Amino acid sequence: MVNSERIGTKAPYHGYEINDPRHAGWDAGLSDGFNEGYLRGRANAIMSQPRTPWQIRNIKVLYAGSGKGLPYSPIDEAVIATLRTMVAELAVSEVGQSLPDLAATLHPDLVLVLDGMELPVEQIDAVRAMGIRTAVWLTDDPYYTDLTVRMVTHFDYVFTLERNCIDLYRAAGANNVHYLPFAAHPEHFRPTLVQSQIRRDVSFIGSAYWNRVNFLQPIIGELMNKGLHINGIWWDRLPEYGSYPDRIEIGKWMGPNETAEVYSGTKIMLNLHRSPLDESVNQNNSGIMAVSPNPRTFEISACGTLQLVDAREDLASFYIPGQEIETFNTADELLDKVNYYLTHEKERREIALGGLARTYRDHTYGNRIDELLRHIFG
Repeated sequence: MVNSERIGTKAPYHGYEINDPRHAGWDAGLSDGFNEGYLRGRANAIMSQPRTPWQIRNIKVLYAGSGKGLPYSPIDEAVIATLRTMVAELAVSEVGQSLPDLAATLHPDLVLVLDGMELPVEQIDAVRAMGIRTAVWLTDDPYYTDLTVRMVTHFDYVFTLERNCIDLYRAAGANNVHYLPFAAHPEHFRPTLVQSQIRRDVSFIGSAYWNRVNFLQPIIGELMNKGLHINGIWWDRLPEYGSYPDRIEIGKWMGPNETAEVYSGTKIMLNLHRSPLDESVNQNNSGIMAVSPNPRTFEISACGTLQLVDAREDLASFYIPGQEIETFNTADELLDKVNYYLTHEKERREIALGGLARTYRDHTYGNRIDELLRHIFG
C-alpha cells in the first residue's frame, strides 16, 4: 500500500531519499553491473562453442625456441602447447643444445625454429644435410631485416608475420616464403568470466618507442582525463611522465596472464604499432614498411575488449573495422572514438564480442600451426 504522505516527497530509494544525489551513483553502478555481467555471459558462450578438432599429423617435430625470455617466451609456450595437440611427437631443444646432434638422435620430420637470430646458421645447414626439413617463424619483421635477410636462405621454409617481407626474402633466394602472422593463445588470452579486479576505462601496454611518444604527447592530458593507464618500459621519455606517476607504470615486462587481466578489465585498449623506421632500435636499412597487424592485435581481441588500433593496411584481412575492431588514423580521431565508446556501451560491447568471436574462430595458434604444417606437408 502506498503511503500517501510520501507521494511527491522524499520517499526512500535504496536507502536514500529520492532527491539524494547518490541515486545517480546507485543507478550507474546497477547499469554497469548489468552491462558487465551481460558481456561476460556472452563472452563465455563464445568461448564455450564446440570447435572441430585440428588434424593430428603422424609426424615428429623438433622445436627450437627463441631462448630470449619475455616477451618471446609466451610465444614459445603457445607454439609448444599447440604443437603437442597437432603432431604425433614433439621434442623441444634447450638453449645451447646442438640441433644437429638432437636431429641425428631423434630423426624428426621437421625442425621448426622460432626467431632464429641467435642460432648459428651452420647448425641449420647441418640439419638440412641430413635430409630433414627446416622452417623458421620470424618474430620481429620488418624491424630487423638487415639480420634476417641473411639467414632465411638457410631454411627450407620461411614464415614471416609481415606481408611486405615476402618479396624481400624471395629476392634474397629463399624458395618457400609464406605470410603467417602470430595469433592469440587461448590459455593465455581470454576474457575473465567474473569481473576483473582491474577496472580501467582506457589502457595502453607497450614500450615507449618514439613514434608512440610523439603521437600520444599532444593528447596525453585529455587521455588521462578519460582514465588512461600505461604499462611498459621507457615511458619516462614522455615529458609529462612526472605528472602521472600513479598512472604510468614503467620498468617491467608483464607476463601474458597479467597482461590479459588488464586487457579484460579495460573498456578500451589502445594499440599503436611501433615504427619500422626508428633508427635507434631497428635494423631495417632497406626501409621495409609495415602493413601487417602486430601480435597484440589478436591478443587484445581474444580478451573480449574493444580495441582501438592504428589502421595498418592489412588489418582488414583479419578483422572488420567497425564490427570486430575499431581503428584510427589521427590523434583527434583517436580521442573522438575514445569519447564515443565510453558513452555508447552497447556499441562498444558488440564490437568487443565480435572481435572475440572472430579471434577464437580464425586467429588462434591452432589456426596458424595448422596452416604452417599444410604448407610443409600438404
